[in-house]
Amino acid sequence: MPAADSSPTTPARTEPAERTSPGQWVAVAMVTLSTFLVVTSEMLPVGVLTPMADGLGISSGVAGSSLTITGLVAAVTAPVVPRLLGDADRRHVLAVAVLALTAGNVLTAVSTGFGMLVASRTVLGLGMGTVWGLAAAVAARLVAPRNAALAVSFAVSGVASASVFGVPLGTLIGNAFGWRAAFATLAGLGVLLAAGLLAALPRLRRPPVTEAGDEAPRRSLARPAVVLGLLVVVFLVTAHFAAYTYVRPALEQLPRLAPDAVALLLLIYGVFGLAGNFLAGAAAARRARATVLALAAGIAAAIAALAFFGSGALAAGLAIALWGIAYGGLSVGGQLWMTQAAPDRVEHVTGIYVGFFTAAIAAGAFLGGVVIETAGIVTLLWATAGLAALSLVIGLATRGPRATAAG
Repeated sequence: MPAADSSPTTPARTEPAERTSPGQWVAVAMVTLSTFLVVTSEMLPVGVLTPMADGLGISSGVAGSSLTITGLVAAVTAPVVPRLLGDADRRHVLAVAVLALTAGNVLTAVSTGFGMLVASRTVLGLGMGTVWGLAAAVAARLVAPRNAALAVSFAVSGVASASVFGVPLGTLIGNAFGWRAAFATLAGLGVLLAAGLLAALPRLRRPPVTEAGDEAPRRSLARPAVVLGLLVVVFLVTAHFAAYTYVRPALEQLPRLAPDAVALLLLIYGVFGLAGNFLAGAAAARRARATVLALAAGIAAAIAALAFFGSGALAAGLAIALWGIAYGGLSVGGQLWMTQAAPDRVEHVTGIYVGFFTAAIAAGAFLGGVVIETAGIVTLLWATAGLAALSLVIGLATRGPRATAAG
């Protein structure tokens, strides 16, 4: 693995050869909190969608489309940032990106209409694309080589942790104090996190093009394992977000749950999602393709179960739990698929992966809004279950990266 600091004046800040120190795990924790803040900021409208739409004088479908805006901006930002950074210190870049998230949340909290909401979610997308595009690659550089896959799992666990803690707690704050207070709370946390990143991370300059010291010329990223893996992830993420963006209206209409019960089910979703993250991380470190396909099957089954049995509160809860554990593992599973397929260009393939991932988020939120406005929630659930099943079919015909031994 490359040294954490290429400067000859700071040899003590380089990566350890054998073991990872507690201080370096603290640095990984700061990166994890960054992905936590990113996804909480991005997904909080899901938990406060109804009051947020009412407060802005727009429909739920239009309010949900704010995720499309954030996703599109992040989709453009994530692949571009690694190419523009040069030798810039990744620690400073992450801190600035978190401050951009803070600014976006402040603007959301004071929005008075859809136009201002668009501006706020655009700023948020810039920070989101930068943080998410760098997080996994940075986390792997902070630890000893033997701990790289675990560090990536921890960094990506911020995604699932946002579902466990961020969105449910944000929803509770929104229910108690208003949806604007929930976004203002995220803004305050962002300021603290930016300071934490600067304090905990070492200096991180540009990594070598090859991670294993290979002197061969750089290869194109247009490799079958990369391209087909991206296709599977795009279909699956589109399906997930088309349905999940409107999970609150679904739970209010099908089992007719009260707002606090919806928040509880979102918490259950997140708890199972966090478990899925680490289970999938361990499995994908060996067999990334098989892991992602198992998650695709789980997502398709969960959405279909919610559509078919969702009028019962217990059945809805079980479907939400399955959905959580399946989708909770997708970020890390897909990330490890990409880095195993292109180990010589980790930072660049990560940026491209995040770009496609966030573009799929945008597409899903948009398509979900169109379907729910024209055909209703049950049709949306069945359509997205079918799309998730299609991603599984594509994956079954796909050759993934070579299986590896756990390190």
